[in-house]
Amino acid sequence: MKLSTNKATAAGLLIALGIIYGDIGTSPLYVLNELINGKTITTELIVGALSLIIWTLTLQTTVKYVWLTLKADNRGEGGIFSLYTLVRRRRKWLVLPAMIGGASLLADGMITPPISITSAVEGLRNIPALSFLGERENVHIIMYIVIGILIVLFFVQQFGTLSIGKAFGPVMFIWFSMLAVLGIMHLSDDWSILRAFSPHYGIELLTKYPKGFWLLGAVFLCTTGAEALYSDLGHCGRGNIRVSWIFVKSCLILNYLGQGAFLLSHYEGIQFPTATSNPFFALMPDHFLAIGVVVATIAAIIASQALISGSFTLIGEAIRLNLWPRLKINYPSNERGQLYIPGINLILLIGCLGIVMYFKESSKMGAAYGLAITLCMIATSILFANFLVSKRTMPVLVYLYLLVFLSIEISFLIANLEKFPHGGFVTLFVGGLLFMVMYVWYRARKIKNRYVEFVRMEHYIPKMQELSADRSIAKYATHLIYLTSADNPKEIEHKIIYSILNKKPKRADIYWFLHVDTLDDPYTAEYKVDHIIPNDIIRIDFRLGFRVQPKINIMFKKVVEDLVVNNEVNIISRYESLASSNTVGDFQFVVLEKYLSADNDLPFAEKMIMRLHFMIKQMSLSEEKGFGLDLSNVTVEKFPLIVAPVTSVKLKRIEDNIS
Repeated sequence: MKLSTNKATAAGLLIALGIIYGDIGTSPLYVLNELINGKTITTELIVGALSLIIWTLTLQTTVKYVWLTLKADNRGEGGIFSLYTLVRRRRKWLVLPAMIGGASLLADGMITPPISITSAVEGLRNIPALSFLGERENVHIIMYIVIGILIVLFFVQQFGTLSIGKAFGPVMFIWFSMLAVLGIMHLSDDWSILRAFSPHYGIELLTKYPKGFWLLGAVFLCTTGAEALYSDLGHCGRGNIRVSWIFVKSCLILNYLGQGAFLLSHYEGIQFPTATSNPFFALMPDHFLAIGVVVATIAAIIASQALISGSFTLIGEAIRLNLWPRLKINYPSNERGQLYIPGINLILLIGCLGIVMYFKESSKMGAAYGLAITLCMIATSILFANFLVSKRTMPVLVYLYLLVFLSIEISFLIANLEKFPHGGFVTLFVGGLLFMVMYVWYRARKIKNRYVEFVRMEHYIPKMQELSADRSIAKYATHLIYLTSADNPKEIEHKIIYSILNKKPKRADIYWFLHVDTLDDPYTAEYKVDHIIPNDIIRIDFRLGFRVQPKINIMFKKVVEDLVVNNEVNIISRYESLASSNTVGDFQFVVLEKYLSADNDLPFAEKMIMRLHFMIKQMSLSEEKGFGLDLSNVTVEKFPLIVAPVTSVKLKRIEDNIS
């Protein structure tokens, strides 16, 4: 369901709980556990850490994302690429933060399901009936359970999640209510914990506690889901997110305070046994533990599901914006915006399983978590600042925004760098690979576009009409269709003219040229028709939003049907034997597939980019499949891409001295 309204509704609030708060909502499972790992419990540590958590949720999540960033509404849609489409015409270099943000969001997405589900399943350690198992056996059993859950979770993606998705809201309402109740139950353990609302204690922890600044790396985990919150703007609506966040934030803070009060009253002066327990599950009465573990695991699965769906949407947008190679996209239901990308699903599954088997425990995953997502938040800050400029916001307010939030996020980034040797390199490496794919794909397209030769259409219209009437040449098709990248309807690529007139003359009754223009609006689906020569040469321009799948075959059929109804075109076969029975003529698509010619003289860097581009292209979806064409009606022609022809050939002629 897509709720673009800015007004909150009861149904919208429930949907928001089920869709957007999974990541940030399951953070109590591991944040405090990571903060106290290996440390002696003291009032300074606990109160200061909770103060940092409360003010991080307030400044980073509430102010930056819920209050400010949600204003960057692209026709009801949000997310890093939606934000990019709002500002990309301001500065060309803004594509770099967009790619960095998208790549890091995907990379960190590989660790969110493992850490959430592992943290939840580790609650089994607290159940007395399982205490007979040794620590090593516990770790392996939990790891196998998590692996099983992940395999099932990724397997069911192909069937869609519409039916079970309706239950996400009520389940997450139970989860957040449980968080609040567990926290309230333990506030009385130590009422002094309420001092954490003062930022003084957080600042004191950063400045006076040994290595206090580096605790920000663990504190940051409480807000990692903020970026996903903005990405799901289109599914829930700004009003529903803002109202539901009040409830969610209250539940989160109550639970954090309850964990803090429990730790101070039971473990002050000693270490909490984080290796065998978790302060979150320590809040639960023994008789409730089994139920609590089940609810926590379901909440973690919902969090993972939301992130997986978000990854599919993110890649879908990147493909439409020409920032990612074309991949096969399935639509398991008729629900708007719900899609399934098998290739990305497999990559995420392999990544998640690898992280579980490498780290084994949530405490070790926490040491690697959060490093990449800080880059995404910095990228969002840069893009949103440009959005503010485009809205003619006072410059002093734009600079204030950048000063405040870049200071916070760069501090988090520096603190998270400590995680690099402890596993942070994993997400940075994956993020780097994803960014490289985006950059190569984007840069190669720019290189190719520099050398695409366009010619004026009117210069070739007489020759095409002559060819169409030349009965000495066998007819290639009744309707011949080419995809063109020429934005100007009066121009056409020289390679298309060459294909029609020179390579092998292609006689047809009607020549069609289709152009697809990707718009900054997410769901626009329009077309316009230009009858260059009525019933002889026709151009169709499709104007599609960046979230609309270009199913050109289906769309073209719809356009032709409309044209026939309006008597704008005659599609009856012009073969005499078939015309008498009003048989519809055949339609044939010609796709021109490029390959890198050896006759190129590119600089070394560009040569490497083009080689990588064609390597990636071999693993991606072909153009005919990417545009949803009927393969039985497609001819693929290969032609060399000569972006920088070799101009100097050293060759010397010698004379034959035969006398």
